[in-house]
Amino acid sequence: MASGSKTTYAAPAVEKAFEIFELLETQPSGILISEMAVRLNRSVGELFRIVVVMEKLGYLQKSSKDDRYSVAYKLLDLAYRATPAQDLVTAARAAMRRLAIDTGQSCHLVVVNDGSGLVITREQNPGTRGFSLRLGAGIDMLASCSGNVLLAFSSDEARDQVLAQAIPAARTPVDRAALDRQLAQVRARGYDQRKSPITRGVTDLSFPIFGFDGQVAAALTIPFLELIDGSQTVDMQAAREHLRNAAADISIAMGYHPS
Repeated sequence: MASGSKTTYAAPAVEKAFEIFELLETQPSGILISEMAVRLNRSVGELFRIVVVMEKLGYLQKSSKDDRYSVAYKLLDLAYRATPAQDLVTAARAAMRRLAIDTGQSCHLVVVNDGSGLVITREQNPGTRGFSLRLGAGIDMLASCSGNVLLAFSSDEARDQVLAQAIPAARTPVDRAALDRQLAQVRARGYDQRKSPITRGVTDLSFPIFGFDGQVAAALTIPFLELIDGSQTVDMQAAREHLRNAAADISIAMGYHPS
């Protein structure tokens, strides 16, 4: 071997296995081995043994109706367990603690819970004064900053499912066209910011958290409490940037890869 050259290794079976995974990503209804061979420009003989072994190990599943293969959930489970994001709270905890210290504000994480939102974890500010929501608090998806972020960044199908439950339960009539315009503005801005609909002196700031699949997983929110005694060291604009960075860090820990 020439000095300074890099050693290269070939593992044809492994390469073919990952080619199959990548192909199946685009075939949610499954595909026959003969179709795999055509798409991958390989022979059926090259792929048959690999597919059978992948099925035996639980990474592929074959339909009993038409012999089409698709990716089994074991692959998702393995990827989930092998990454830092064992769960959303674990992935968010360190970033939320830093956020509370850096801003002097509390923060909380909200997920969709049928037609409402749910606070699944929170980090209180380190000072003697502050405002925070309790763990397990319910969140109005239509009126809250967190709710609008979750709706704005959800898929159309997921959004419609939530609204089908949230709108009938709303205290006041909902103008769906106006709501859609409002959510479009949140998407374009990348976050939401509004005066708290409940607490005077609090402005809610909220950014989306994305999972490895690119879908919105949660909303990270600061209920920004403005102090009037001059003791506040971080203003709202700076807090918003800290929040933006924390949301990005948690998304990356969840396996999200921004385009």
